[in-house]
Amino acid sequence: MPPSPRPSVALFVTCLVDAMRPRIGFAALAALEDAGCEVVVPAEQTCCGQPALNSGDAAAAAAIARQTIALLEPYEAVVVPSGSCAATIACHYPELLANDPAWLPRAQALASRTYEILTYLDQVCDWRPSAALDASVAYHDSCSGLRELGIKQQPRRLLSHVKGLRQVPLAGAETCCGFGGTFCVKYPSISNAIVEEKAAAIEASGADLLLSGDLGCLMNMAGKLHRRGASTRAFHTLEVLAGVADGPAIGEAP
Repeated sequence: MPPSPRPSVALFVTCLVDAMRPRIGFAALAALEDAGCEVVVPAEQTCCGQPALNSGDAAAAAAIARQTIALLEPYEAVVVPSGSCAATIACHYPELLANDPAWLPRAQALASRTYEILTYLDQVCDWRPSAALDASVAYHDSCSGLRELGIKQQPRRLLSHVKGLRQVPLAGAETCCGFGGTFCVKYPSISNAIVEEKAAAIEASGADLLLSGDLGCLMNMAGKLHRRGASTRAFHTLEVLAGVADGPAIGEAP
């Protein structure tokens, strides 16, 4: 019997990962290849349009959606290392293009094969990491991933296979960190109050590391933890799963 073909996936890196922490993209590539995937990183990818969407500029968001659909529709599956960006493509592109008969079917087709990467690794690939890390971790459930894509047990299941890793409870794990993209710019005092409570809960957990699946949330919480003088360090979950959490944490000097 001939070997099964390797699943071909397009990695949508996200603009925040590309600009602020490219090592997450490399961790995603390593994890997907270890799971047996053939990975393509399409050139010319840009922002998914989430900032425009969240700011109420539906026309600009729809224009970006059309551009992204045209770029990604040749691929068998699209994986994204961000719950919020994956949700924008999978949940909001069809909404944005609902009144465009030429583009709606294309948006729906792309949405049906777009995955947040931890869900893809856990549920589609049935991948189990071989990484090891002697540390305790607290996990934050980002809003978009949890509420729009149902990401809850997938990352915890994957982390349970990392040798030496201990998952500790985080009070309010499902509570927003206060980032919310442009929300933290428009309403800084509210955002700061929310992340202050979040940081206190993280410190109270006693965890060595804070993990999540969205870099925006992690940058927000890592910044507040640093300003509070906390010892908890922040990493994207993929960095731990791919065995590359031995370098600087988010917000630390390289």
